[in-house]
This record gives sequence, structure tokens and C-alpha cells, in this order.
Amino acid sequence: MPLSTLTPQPVWKWFSQLCAIPHPSKHEEAIAQHIVDWATTKGLSVTRDTVGNVIIKKPATQGYENRKGVVMQAHLDMVPQKNNDKVHDFTKDPIKPFIDGDWVTADGTTLGADNGIGLCATLAVLEDDAIEHGPLEALFTVDEEAGMTGAFGLESGYLDGEILLNTDSEDEGEVYMGCAGGVDANATFEIEYETAPADHTPFSIVVEGLKGGHSGVDIHLGRGNANKILTRVLFELADKYQIRIVSIDGGSLRNALPREASTEILLPSSNVSAFKEDVAKLTQVFKKELAAVEPDLAIFVDPGEASDVVLTLDLQRRLIAALYGIPHGVFRMSDEIEGVVETSNNLGVIQTRAKHIHVQCLIRSLMDSRRLDAQNTIGSILSLAGAKVAFDGAYPGWKPDTSSQIMGVVRNTYNELFGEVPKIMVIHAGLECGLFKDAYPQWDMVSYGPTIRFPHSPDEKVLIDTVERFWQLTLAILKNIPVSEK
Repeated sequence: MPLSTLTPQPVWKWFSQLCAIPHPSKHEEAIAQHIVDWATTKGLSVTRDTVGNVIIKKPATQGYENRKGVVMQAHLDMVPQKNNDKVHDFTKDPIKPFIDGDWVTADGTTLGADNGIGLCATLAVLEDDAIEHGPLEALFTVDEEAGMTGAFGLESGYLDGEILLNTDSEDEGEVYMGCAGGVDANATFEIEYETAPADHTPFSIVVEGLKGGHSGVDIHLGRGNANKILTRVLFELADKYQIRIVSIDGGSLRNALPREASTEILLPSSNVSAFKEDVAKLTQVFKKELAAVEPDLAIFVDPGEASDVVLTLDLQRRLIAALYGIPHGVFRMSDEIEGVVETSNNLGVIQTRAKHIHVQCLIRSLMDSRRLDAQNTIGSILSLAGAKVAFDGAYPGWKPDTSSQIMGVVRNTYNELFGEVPKIMVIHAGLECGLFKDAYPQWDMVSYGPTIRFPHSPDEKVLIDTVERFWQLTLAILKNIPVSEK
């Protein structure tokens, strides 16, 4: 059944087009140009700013000229994640969405509903001249998922609106008025090699079968982190069985929970049997600990490739100690907002390259001071282990505004449409709203969206009927925007 059979048809029509055009982070030019060409053909005002953001302006419909100007906002990029057995080049190959019961998902890859549904709803509003709205602008930002480049680079003077509708939230029925800030922790261990010992057998230790997910939205679910599980295996068994590490790799994005990790090792031939038995025992321990959240967790010991060199024993021990010591998951829950994570960390990426081992974490917090404290904790652990550590890409949180006029409009509109009051929330994820305040401090902002599950993983899916509710709410909000006081 094609997506064109779904409602609202204008949104799903655009989403089909979006899936056909590759647009992973840092490769959004094709979709940006497609939108620019379409807007130009339609006769809309369209601009690219200095960092590549797309800005489109549409005049108010008749009778709504005196309403406050609205900026509808979404990001152009998607997270590129796939299953190991899936052959897919995100820079060249289209996403293949399909209907799976009540959901739309993709074939072994991320779907891009984050933030593709919001992007497509905005385009559908721009396309339909029968929709009632005041002065309307669309802001489509680049590189949100990998660095918030578009939000960081947004400059004043391009947009005139007073209200921002961010469409990047992932639970229908929840409206967001604040979000966490974050910072990337990047550590580098210089590789020190020595000659591989004799009479050792090569093996691979592979952790797989984890669910993964969004490192902010899903961090409180207690899912397994493949990097931490693999490190725990090494911490417990490396010295006991005289393991020598050749390389270690896990995860691929700092903002996705690592689903898979592996290490290439050499093992004394006499220790092979006992080592495999202990790995099997540890696997059962992990499966018991994570039974409720990771039923498919698996650890394999497979034959590996021979190597003439291994990491020096000193580097190996420092590396294992650092990776084991880095805290992962929830540091603290919010004291002010029940059920919301305040501070967390994701040990997202470990990569062995020719001369270096790179480690990357993403630290998030609703409080800048707590973020700095977590940053210092993780930096201290890595520095003590001899790594070079740098922190970059820091972005502020979006502080809730309890007097927000647009929040009241959205809350009341939702109640009128659906007979219930939405939950007013703060999200433990990096929305672009906090950064927008630098260039446009006057913006009154709110974030909402359809229900998306397992974003940033190949299991990503969007609940079909919530896209319809999201669309209805968007149209009603635009109609209910208050009169401008300018």
C-alpha cells in the first residue's frame, strides 16, 4: 500500500518525495535545492542564508493580515543509521518507507520522520492557498542532527515573525516549552603499538542486537550501550586471559545509543576455551540485567584476522579503564519537572584509526552548570587516562517561559479540537529553539509533532493517525494566531 493512500494526503505526498532524495546530515543540498526550485516555481519568496538555511515567505491569506507573523521551522537533515546486514548509501540511495500496520517505517534504515514529517507539513501549508493563516515564514535549517550548524549560523534580519512553531517533537499530545542544552566530548588516544606476542589466536568480540535509539529522548529507558557492554567484557577478562587488543570500534553517532560494538583481539591459544566460557557467562549476566529492555542482546566470539601488532599493554589498560569509567545514562532527574531527565551522557562512538583511537560522548543537561560539571567529570577521567580531550559544539538549553502566549494558544486549540488538554513538557533533547534566541530574542516559541518511536535507529517509525492530528492541530493553530500589537 503506497503512502499516497494515507491522510493527510498533502503531507504524505511531500514525505514520499523527501524519502526519494538523499538528505543525511551534511548532505542536504539536493533536498534544499529541490525545495528552492519548487518555491520559486510557485512564486514564493525564497532565500538561502550564509550557512545554507532555506527561508521561504508567504503572504497572509485575506482577512488575516493583522495577525502575528509565524515562522514554521524544521530541519532538512536526517540521521543515517542502518542495520549491519543492510546495503545502503545514505548519500545516494533513497529511503524505502512502507506501511506496517498503524505505523510507517523503513526497510532496515532510519526513516527520517525526524524531522521529515514536520518539514513536509510546513511545505504542505506553503503549497495550499486555501489554508487560512497570517504572515507566514518557513525556516528549514541544515545539519541539525550532526552539529546544529544551521541554528548556530542563523542571523538576525532574515525573518520577521514574532512566533516560532518548531515541529521537531516526537510525542503527539505533548507540547514542549523547553529543552536540554548539550556539548560534545571528543577524546583522542595516540596509538602505541608493539609486536604481537607469539602463540596467540585472533578473535573478534562482537556485541549486537541492541535497540539503540535517541541519546536524549530514550536515555531514561535504560537500554544497553554496546560500547559500555564491550568495555565491561574487556575490563573483567583482559588481564585474566592475557588478551591483547588490536582495535576497538563501536557506535557511529554521538547522538544515537550504540547498538553494536566490536574489538579485534589476540588471545593465548591455551586460554581460548576458558575465555569463551566466561564470555558466555557474562552474556547471561547482561541478558538478565537487561531482560526487560534488550531481549535480543547477543555477544559473539568469532575467528578474527591475524595481526602483527597490538596496542601496548599500558595503552590497553588506560583505554579500558577510561571507557569503563566514563558514566553513561542518566546522571540526575529534574527536581523541578517530574519525570524529566536533567543531565545525562551518551558514550556514543569509539573508532580505531591508523594512529589514533577516537572517543566521542554527547552530554546533555537542562542546567548549564550541571552540563559543565558532567563535562569536567568525563574530561577528568579521559585526561587521567592520557587522552587529549576537547569539548565543542556547546549549545544552550531553551528555558521555559511560563508566560508564553503561543503556549496558551496551542493548549487551548488542542483542547478544542480533541477534548483534552495536552501535556506541557520539557524535552531532554537538543531542539534548535535555544540557539534561535541569540538571533531572535523576541520569538515566542513552542514545539510539537507526531508520535515517532526509536528515532536515530533503523527501527524508527511514525504513528499514522498522529500525523493526521498533528496536521489538524497545525492548521487550527495558524487560524487562531492572535492579532499583532505592532
